[in-house]
Amino acid sequence: GQLWLLTGPNMAGKSTFLRQNAHIVIMAQAGLYVPAETAVIGLVDRLFSRVGAADDLARGRSTFMVEMVETAAILNRATNRSLVILDEIGRGTATYDGLAIAWSTLEYLHDASACRTLFATHYHELTHLQKTLDQLRCHAMQVREWQGSIVFLHQVVAGSADRSYGVHVARLAGLPAAVLGRAETILGELETGQHGAVDAGMMADNLPLFDYQSKALATPVTPDEIGSVLDEMQPDSLTPREALDMLYRLKALRHDQTSPSPRSSD
Repeated sequence: GQLWLLTGPNMAGKSTFLRQNAHIVIMAQAGLYVPAETAVIGLVDRLFSRVGAADDLARGRSTFMVEMVETAAILNRATNRSLVILDEIGRGTATYDGLAIAWSTLEYLHDASACRTLFATHYHELTHLQKTLDQLRCHAMQVREWQGSIVFLHQVVAGSADRSYGVHVARLAGLPAAVLGRAETILGELETGQHGAVDAGMMADNLPLFDYQSKALATPVTPDEIGSVLDEMQPDSLTPREALDMLYRLKALRHDQTSPSPRSSD
């Protein structure tokens, strides 16, 4: 397909994959070797990139405004010989607004521009467009769950991600156990749809602040848990990335172990 829709959690490598392919196209078109066993790359007349997030204080533009201006430039100038890489279009505004913009942008690139595109997103709803857009192909960054955590395999596979693993990534970053527990509770309510689409008012009434009922996080971490992780680890078989992920996981376990238990106020 001319258009790849890429899903997967943060830190899984989506942005790196986008940039990597853009660099490869430039290198190939310049007559340089590319980091691949074989490669068949067609010529491009222009390469458009919309990645990252930054505002423009000098011109009074917010992060979202900068994103929209750059996206508009791409949609108005790309031809069927262009290569476009887009990273998480629509993330800077409300959920439904962002999804609508990403959806319509994807359709325009497919139908009007007809250019080769790599489109990374966290809007999993967009994967259903594969049924109606014949040149759209869904791919995902592969991850595996392991003992309540995730391991990033840094591989692109056919298909789509079923989850964003945002709370897992937050745990790796070392967010307090109290915040993670609350996030797990709210996420469970949202995913089960007990309060409609996103009825925050009703959820606030029915979910007491910092009511930690999440079984995954309510149990204190014991030294045996850290020891069991170390016992199962095979240092010689770990890649540098897996070793770093393991350190983050051990740090998170240690943080949970030393964090004071939440107290309810009278």
